[in-house]
Amino acid sequence: MSTGLADVVAAETVLSDVDGLAGRLVIRGLPLEALAGLRYEAVLHLLWQGFFDDLPEIEEFGARLGEARAAAFADWQVLAGLSPFDAVRAALARQPDDTDLASALRLAAAPAVFLPAALRAERGLPAIAPDPALAHAADILRMLTGRPAAGEQVDALDAYLVTVADHGLNASTFAARVVASTQAGLMSAVLAAMGALKGPLHGGAPGPVLDMLDAIGTADNAAPWIGASLARGERLMGFGHRIYRVRDPRAEALQRALRLLRSSGNASITRMDLAMQVETAALEALRQHRPERPLATNVEFYTALLLEALGFPREAFTAVFAIGRTGGWIAHAREQALTGKLIRPRSLYVGPQPRQAA
Repeated sequence: MSTGLADVVAAETVLSDVDGLAGRLVIRGLPLEALAGLRYEAVLHLLWQGFFDDLPEIEEFGARLGEARAAAFADWQVLAGLSPFDAVRAALARQPDDTDLASALRLAAAPAVFLPAALRAERGLPAIAPDPALAHAADILRMLTGRPAAGEQVDALDAYLVTVADHGLNASTFAARVVASTQAGLMSAVLAAMGALKGPLHGGAPGPVLDMLDAIGTADNAAPWIGASLARGERLMGFGHRIYRVRDPRAEALQRALRLLRSSGNASITRMDLAMQVETAALEALRQHRPERPLATNVEFYTALLLEALGFPREAFTAVFAIGRTGGWIAHAREQALTGKLIRPRSLYVGPQPRQAA
């Protein structure tokens, strides 16, 4: 029996294919490297094709996503005492629970509006209304900082959102499909996915990468710190993956985006130099510590550096992930509702057997 549903095929999908041995991610027939330079709207449009009868052409689609951001902003309210992630999740619960394109656009737009508003509220600053005329990533950064973003910053955030838009049948996507299989609405499916994403084994890992870099401090301390950490049986954040046995292709895409940020002066050279030296030391230590198991750099490592460079605090990283992945959750929910059936796996009872009457 396979526990945790490992290697169990639970759905057929046209959306994404993850090849862990080859280090390849394919979305709608296109490799990740072919998508990484696109705007998020273009990849969202690609993911949703065939799932909404009234899906418009890409130009109109981008405009309608901008309108959906404006509509979502009208629904925002400060939710005191909640973390950024919980504030976004609570605000999402106020959205319509339907399955039409308008509802899908509203759900895809809402986290992009609610997270900057929640982060500004934490600093005692007013929320900034969306500009529907801007591209999605550009508007997110403007709502976060209050000023127009540089082109390299917009490109970097787009690269991140595209990179995490979909990734096979991971825990949060499976949760979305389970809920959608009951014919519940898209908001219910997205909220279920958000609940799964909050767990530290799924969406909560990028922030501790920065904690690790802070603790190491200097390149000279990388090898001793990493060696001591492994000797204690601790996990190195940003390395190893449940699926990939080689370098995560998403890490490659984000590293390229970071290099562009660095060359434009929008990322700390010192921080990036330290990160690259830590990565080299970590990979060498892991080869020696676990020679029987390939442990390579995963998406979390460069996610942490990129989002930090763009001005997102580390406690918000999981919520930024949700901004990108919501589009994929919606695509999977629609695919399950249209082509699948109620998901109802069996369990194997291992408890005590009933006693026979005397």
